[in-house]
Amino acid sequence: MSWLEQIFRRQHLYDELGEEVREHLEEKTEQLMRAENLSRADARQAALRAFGNPTLVQTRSREVWQWPRLESLLADVKLALRRLRKSPGFGITVLLTLAIGIGANTAVFTVVDSILLKPLPYPQPEQLVAVWLHAPGAAGLANFAEGLRLSPSMYLTFAEHNRTFQSIGVWLSGTANVTGIAQPEEVRTTYISDGVLQTLNTAPTAGRWILTADQAPRSHEVAMLSYGYWQRRFGGDPAVIGRNIQVDSQTREIVGVMPRGFEVVNQGFDLLIPLTFDPRHQILAGFGFNAIARLKPGVTIGEADADIARMLDIWMDSWTNNDDGDPHFYKTWKISGAIRPMKQEVIGNVSSVLWVVMGTIGVVMLIACSNVANLLLVRAEGRQQELAIRAALGAARTRIAREVLSECVLLALIGGVAGVGIAEAGLRLLAAIGPANLPRLHEISLDARSIAFTLGLSLVSALLFGTIAAFKSMWPAASLAHASARRTMSTSRERQRGRNLLVIAQVAMAMVLLISAVLMIRTLAALRGVDPGFADENHVQTLRVAIPQQLIADAQTATRVENSIADKLAVIPGAGSVGFARDVPMDGADPDWNNIFIEGKNERPGTVPMRLFNHISPGYFHSVGTRLVAGRDYTWSDIYGLRPVAIVSENLARESWGSAAGAIGKRFRILPAQAWQEVIGVAEDVRQNGVDEVAPAIVYWPTMAPSPFVPGQIYSARAVTFVVHTDRAGTESLRSEIQHAVWQANGNLPVASMQTLGEIYSRSMARTSFTLVMLAISGAMALALSLIGIYGVISYAISQRTREIGIRMALGAQKGELRWMFVRSALALTGVGVVIGLGAAAAVARMLRTLLFGVSPLDPLSFATVPLILAAASALASLLPASRIAAINPVDALKDE
Repeated sequence: MSWLEQIFRRQHLYDELGEEVREHLEEKTEQLMRAENLSRADARQAALRAFGNPTLVQTRSREVWQWPRLESLLADVKLALRRLRKSPGFGITVLLTLAIGIGANTAVFTVVDSILLKPLPYPQPEQLVAVWLHAPGAAGLANFAEGLRLSPSMYLTFAEHNRTFQSIGVWLSGTANVTGIAQPEEVRTTYISDGVLQTLNTAPTAGRWILTADQAPRSHEVAMLSYGYWQRRFGGDPAVIGRNIQVDSQTREIVGVMPRGFEVVNQGFDLLIPLTFDPRHQILAGFGFNAIARLKPGVTIGEADADIARMLDIWMDSWTNNDDGDPHFYKTWKISGAIRPMKQEVIGNVSSVLWVVMGTIGVVMLIACSNVANLLLVRAEGRQQELAIRAALGAARTRIAREVLSECVLLALIGGVAGVGIAEAGLRLLAAIGPANLPRLHEISLDARSIAFTLGLSLVSALLFGTIAAFKSMWPAASLAHASARRTMSTSRERQRGRNLLVIAQVAMAMVLLISAVLMIRTLAALRGVDPGFADENHVQTLRVAIPQQLIADAQTATRVENSIADKLAVIPGAGSVGFARDVPMDGADPDWNNIFIEGKNERPGTVPMRLFNHISPGYFHSVGTRLVAGRDYTWSDIYGLRPVAIVSENLARESWGSAAGAIGKRFRILPAQAWQEVIGVAEDVRQNGVDEVAPAIVYWPTMAPSPFVPGQIYSARAVTFVVHTDRAGTESLRSEIQHAVWQANGNLPVASMQTLGEIYSRSMARTSFTLVMLAISGAMALALSLIGIYGVISYAISQRTREIGIRMALGAQKGELRWMFVRSALALTGVGVVIGLGAAAAVARMLRTLLFGVSPLDPLSFATVPLILAAASALASLLPASRIAAINPVDALKDE
């Protein structure tokens, strides 16, 4: 007989077996009646004695067609389902608690797995590295947290002379204007050198790579499309390969399309454009290029760093800065390799935030398991009589425990299935509130690993809360009489102790999460209290306009177009002051930087601190709300007259000349060949890189000025951000009028990045805000679950002590005193949990140190406020069930017993 027949025809086989047994007994009875002349009843009894117990015989015969272990497990599941149907309130409460806990943990695990745990989507990603340099001797470079980037001459040297890389390339992110396809559009571009695509080694979806020949000087101009831009702008048309587009007024041929989701390290793009480095025109400086490399098999990062140290002398021997200076002065910078794994480059500093979030959601899951365990303990108490009867009839302890565990596993698995749906919703929430710069965002999705995690978490949670209930069920009352007697007793301390311990654990864990949340609230308040160096940011509209050299070659003409745009923006209804700058605070753009030499100071190259540079127009400071603490602003006469003037930040003025007022009239320059620049104004310090970063020393150059590096050449900031101070900032109507005003000045200029300065400011605090929101959600869930636990414990205690309460009331106890007795019990549990939680919170707070700003990890206010909140909430949670005491009639309570 096949196993399929055993499964699907089993009942038929059972019926046939029963019929055969009945016929056999009937035939035996007839034989005995004829042979021994017995009555039918006597013959029936004799036949049964000869045959044996028919039920036992049938049961043993059926075992041939059964899988006892599996069928026993299925029987346990059926029994569990019947129990849940009989107590739907219990089942719904447990399932909701588990679904929320498992769903939240699955969602966060999916994010952590996608960002931190999965390998990068490139072949042999373990060989990929980001090439950075340490330069501790270059004073001022501490402003650049990542380190020192490569210059083009460095890249050319490393590419030719290295012994540890299979390939190496450099890249830059930027923007470009695409015209000739519908309206002019600014798109995201990534400029790549030879070696970048070879290093990442990802085949294009259509067409070909950018080749080495495409990157030679005066080669045919080409570009590649991202998959998203190909779909959005060209509808995924394969015929786009070979088509020409206008990029910054320059014709480029589309030669390929990269696959969906492909990024250059962590940089999304619309166009890939080749970099062309002519070795004849390179100098030592120009440290602004990101570098990636693929290590040779078996090569370590330490060996690659040593190889870079060897090549630095070759680099200084091969190039100069065209200033008759000693190229070996860079030795004073103490440059060394600082290569890091590519995954670390992609993830950045978000890992600490994600692990904190994962930990907090894990704590919520533990609290949820504690709550479920409490519910199961209460249920086990209610089944003491049933379990005592079963034990008296011979049921094994392991059999009872297995039955309870089966029910717990069933609850956890159903909760896990529901949790998957909650996780999907949670991922959408995380995408909405998560930092805009969250890496690998497009890779986050529920997959087989997430489902496996959900299954594992469900089983582990079932063991966590089920083991306690199973252990309790294994030791039922010794006898039915004892169990019956216990029904009339007040709840003993032993029976209450387990539930009390679980409540204490919940309170302690909630304490940790709430203190962490309050610390982050205090951090956000401290950040908001920092003066960023600008004002009224929600009424400052920003927009970015880039004028490519191919469109307007002359620097002065480009500046006049920018001036014209500013004039047209100023006449928009509701517009106040207007200005523009190369960079606005906290926009994340890579700044210009170099050293400056103060007149009258004997300073040597290599010993002078680096300063950030920005290029601004007249009216910029007034538009963003940055105060001039001394001197004056630029005028357009200064700009067009190419006057050798500059404005500096207040901290630079104090550092160089003692005070802001003392800087006015002083002079400095970048290179000996440059004319001295007179300080005409001092601006207040601006938190250029975020309110949690120290305000850097900044030189604000005019938007157009003689180039200090190329004598006789005029420099003009061509990619600038306009700022318009207006009460209409952020409105759709203003956006439309801004676009129209720019096109009035030049119809080929797209407008990009229209946002308020307030949006930029908020985005700079996205990591702190995200952490705060997640901790607040976790803390709120933990507090709610803890209060539910306290409510349940007090409510159950009252129901079990009804007889005691009736006796006390009959003896003259006041209802208020009895209510306080239960509230006091809840406060005692809360107090123990608070004491334990304070110690745990102190340890966790130290781990959060890197996320805090302006507040100590052991902040007294936070550690004093949360216990008071918990105590007040616990008193309220216990007072609600305790108020039922007023409805207890002593006579009825004693009569019921």
